[in-house]
Amino acid sequence: MEYNNIECLSNSEGYTNEDEISPKPSHSNNPATNIQDLLECPVCTSSMFPPIHQCQNGHTLCSTCKARVHNKCPTCRHELGDIRCLALEKLAESVELPCKHGSLGCPEIFPYYSKPKHEAICDFRPYNCPYAGSKCSVDGDIQSLVTHLRDDHKVDMHSGCTFNHRYVKSNPRDVDNATWMLTVFNCFGRYFCLHFEAFQIGTAPVYMAFLRFMGDETEGRNYRYSLEVGGNGRKLIWEGTPRSIRDGHRKVRDCHDGLIIQRNMALSFSGPDKKELRLRVTGRIWREQNNPDQSF
Repeated sequence: MEYNNIECLSNSEGYTNEDEISPKPSHSNNPATNIQDLLECPVCTSSMFPPIHQCQNGHTLCSTCKARVHNKCPTCRHELGDIRCLALEKLAESVELPCKHGSLGCPEIFPYYSKPKHEAICDFRPYNCPYAGSKCSVDGDIQSLVTHLRDDHKVDMHSGCTFNHRYVKSNPRDVDNATWMLTVFNCFGRYFCLHFEAFQIGTAPVYMAFLRFMGDETEGRNYRYSLEVGGNGRKLIWEGTPRSIRDGHRKVRDCHDGLIIQRNMALSFSGPDKKELRLRVTGRIWREQNNPDQSF
């Protein structure tokens, strides 16, 4: 059974020259007395980092929004020019702020200019959607992503630690980077993504199956999985550790960390006539009892 790619549209809106962008309302009618408030961009409400821009009347905004408002101050509509607010940039050096993922559990506090670097690799940051069939900008915690995969991408959901899938394609010559299938398994109270697709390694068409863990890398190392495909007296077996969905689908695929089946071998598994692809992939997930630390 073949699966078409499902495109997930982003909720973000683009802006054109005709758009009028107004500053967001302030938190109160009183002048900001808190340094953190002063460092908040009035347009996008994100924290501002150098270069921080200002108009001739002293209104500030971040460099990203400067381009969005077409170099006009959103507060007084004067031309922004290239004036830097060096005093505010210097003041920011004395500020310590909590990680923006604090509501997700991160307890850390960082100097203002160190915060973005931490947040980019924070263990509590949201996970990106693991669906590989289209560019999807959705992120969130694991449970929200499971719901998103089920409702928006119509991904098959299964419970259990063993599986048996059959993949059929009438034209086995069509393997030009075609993503076929994603299946999600609920096993040991955790979620795993099984990918199966066709692509090319150089000029050689191949099929590949691999598992990703919906969680962080450290916890993913507590699990192992095996994949097996065979037919007509032949068999291939793969055993490995599921990669975290922190690692993108393409990264896992391109380092060949999974069960790879050459097309000629896949057709041998499919039947003597070799005219139609018929692959049966079976697998099992289990938890490691003693798990020494390892790196991928």
